[in-house]
Amino acid sequence: MSEQGNVFQDRLRKLESWREMGINPYGNGYEVKHLTSDVEREHGEKSREELEGCEESYQLAGRVMAKRMFGKAGFLRLQDRAGMLQVFVQKDALGDVFPQVKMLDVGDIVRVEGIPFRTKTDELSLKVSALNLITKNLRPLPEKFHGLTDVETRYRQRYTDLIVNPEAKDVFLMRNRIIRYIRDFMDKHEFVEVETPMMHPLVSGAAAKPFKTHHNSLDMDLYLRIAPELYLKRLVVGGIERVYEINRNFRNEGISTRHNPEFTMMEFYWAYHTFEDLMDFSEEMISSMTEELLGKTVIPYGEREVNMGRPWKRMTMKEAVVHYAGLSAEDVEKHDVLLAKAKELKIEKCDTMPYGKLLTEVFEATAEEQLWDPTFITHYPVEVSPLARRNEDDPSVTDRFEFFVCGRELGNAFSELNDPIDQRQRFEAQVAAKQAGDDEACDMDDDYIRALEIGMPPAAGEGLGIDRLVMLLTNSQNIRDVILFPQLRKEQP
Repeated sequence: MSEQGNVFQDRLRKLESWREMGINPYGNGYEVKHLTSDVEREHGEKSREELEGCEESYQLAGRVMAKRMFGKAGFLRLQDRAGMLQVFVQKDALGDVFPQVKMLDVGDIVRVEGIPFRTKTDELSLKVSALNLITKNLRPLPEKFHGLTDVETRYRQRYTDLIVNPEAKDVFLMRNRIIRYIRDFMDKHEFVEVETPMMHPLVSGAAAKPFKTHHNSLDMDLYLRIAPELYLKRLVVGGIERVYEINRNFRNEGISTRHNPEFTMMEFYWAYHTFEDLMDFSEEMISSMTEELLGKTVIPYGEREVNMGRPWKRMTMKEAVVHYAGLSAEDVEKHDVLLAKAKELKIEKCDTMPYGKLLTEVFEATAEEQLWDPTFITHYPVEVSPLARRNEDDPSVTDRFEFFVCGRELGNAFSELNDPIDQRQRFEAQVAAKQAGDDEACDMDDDYIRALEIGMPPAAGEGLGIDRLVMLLTNSQNIRDVILFPQLRKEQP
């Protein structure tokens, strides 16, 4: 039997010993009035002498993270949601309960009651007068000095990761603050938060492969949503002129440091505004969020720094290709030059691509990773923007932008196409592309066309990648570090 197996069996035996003593090792109903941080906040600045007469009692519960026993006394280190605190246990104070302390293992959850004091080494601690086992640990936590370092185990056993790696919990607490900030910001601008369907009868809203399922009672295929876009815009038609959803989307694509098949976005639509307005809006929201949550706008990412302060750089896609692909402004207009560049870059299936698709592929291959400080890339080709409004001066491109930070896309936005005739033609082009083998093309959505025929006011909309934003603001290099339970391969026995 392995060492861990021996430990598990030993703790099972202890479990039975607790029960034989008449103590439920999985108890309930214990009153907990305080956190470890309460003791630190109220007494952290007090000297040993000032604490000598303290009679204020604290009731805490936490997990035993360390244990040191010295005959008739010892120390436990307790961890709760607010932090860590040392507690002092001795036989004189606990009496008949003291033998139970010796039975405790690292990982057990206990409730203690006691008064604060400082040890000989001047560490703020709690002198325990009562102790109860609340939950018995059976599986040992990772060894103290090495922690849980195997990356896949951290993702697969996030519950253990959160216990032994405080920085992991910090990431998810920051994620919570980021989402709360977004909600407050949207509320301040009078947006209405809604929920739209997660299962769609059609594939729509983005260029992506869907997950397919089947509803037995209705006997119909459904798709986990790749984006909520068309439902949110239906609400704009219905008169909810400022609407947003913080949502889960599902895309049947590969897993990488930047991609998880299930991910979180904030998508919103704003009637009587344009994509230029959304650039200002995005700058204001994310720059102010960075300053408020991190206290600065120049922040570390990897081995570099990124400046999130305003204003952000703005370039058209063609300007970016000129700048980063080494083509002249004249050459970037020529299909044959772009095709030669695409072949040089080994872009697959480039021979059959229309000009706009070719331009986008060359941009993604040459410019995208070079966009370090926040940069808006505007005027995407119509061929890759089936739901965006055409630019009035140049109908071959759309009033669309994506913005990039640290070489990755964080947001996608455009002035919305509200012409039902044009939209039907775009859908038809998407259907033709799907029939020709493009498995990321959208379906025809006749009901959405009907909604546009009712009349959607001019509007702009945006999708913001929450996971990638959290990666940026927590200096995380892998998207799985910011998703509590990322998708993983099936665990091998």
